[in-house]
Amino acid sequence: MDSIISELNKDRRQFIKNVLKGTISGSLLLVIPAGADILKMPEQIAGIRGKEWEMTSQNFVFIVDITVCIGCGSCVVADKREYQVPDGNYRTWVERYVKDFEDNIYVDSPDGGLKGYQTPRKDLDKPIRDTFFVPKLCNMCKDPSCVQVCPVGATFRSPDGFVLIDAKRCIGCAYCIQACPYSVRFLNPKSKTADKCSWCYHRVRKGLLPACVNVCPTGARKFGDLNDKVSEVYKILSGPGVLTVLKRDMGNYPALYYKGLRREVV
Repeated sequence: MDSIISELNKDRRQFIKNVLKGTISGSLLLVIPAGADILKMPEQIAGIRGKEWEMTSQNFVFIVDITVCIGCGSCVVADKREYQVPDGNYRTWVERYVKDFEDNIYVDSPDGGLKGYQTPRKDLDKPIRDTFFVPKLCNMCKDPSCVQVCPVGATFRSPDGFVLIDAKRCIGCAYCIQACPYSVRFLNPKSKTADKCSWCYHRVRKGLLPACVNVCPTGARKFGDLNDKVSEVYKILSGPGVLTVLKRDMGNYPALYYKGLRREVV
C-alpha cells in the first residue's frame, strides 16, 4: 500500500488514468485513502485563487423565461467569445421546438442556435401551430450527479453553490458527462478535459452578470441572489406565475428555473 501511495504522489493523474484503464489492479476506493490530498477542494479555479473557503449567505439562481426568448443566439455567441469554446461544442445553446396541428413536436438546434433562427424548418411540409425556443445551460444542481461520480475531485460544488471543474485535476474520464441528466457537459477537444457552463463564475465573483445575461435583448435570462429580497430573481420567484425546473424527479435540485416551461420540453 505504501508503494501505491508513493506512486500516487509522484504522478497522481497518470496513476488514476492507469486504474481507469485497468492497467493497475484494484479499486479507486481501496487505493485512495479517504483523507488523501486528491480529495481536497481544488484551488486552481480562475477568480477564486487565494480566497478563503467560507460558506456564504448568498443563494444564486438562474431564471430563463421562454415566453420572451426569440432564439436570436446572442447568448450562444457571447458564451463562445467569453470562453473560446471549440467549434461544434456549446456551454449553452438554444433549442427550437416546432409543434404541428397533430401535436407532434420537432426539436432542432443547428449550430447550437449560434446563428439564430431566421428561417423556418425546410424539412417540414405540415402546417405549423406553434414555435418556441428553449435555452439550455448548466442547472447548477444542489445535489449534482457529476460531483458524485468524479473519481479525482475535479468536479466539485463550491461553498457558494457553483458546480465547477478544475481542469488541472480532470483526467478526461467522462464519468461526469455520462452522469449529468441534462447533457450539458462535453469533453473539450482541445484540453481533453470535461467542460460546461459555469454561470460565468469568474464574472460573478467580480460582481458582474454572466455574459449571456448581459447580452440577452429581451431579458429572457435573469441571474441573481435569491436571498436578496430586492433582487429581480427574488421578485420573480416569489411573485405570480409558475416557475419550474427540468427533470424534477431526478432529485438533483437544480438552481436553474424556467418560466413558461411547457410539457413538450425535454
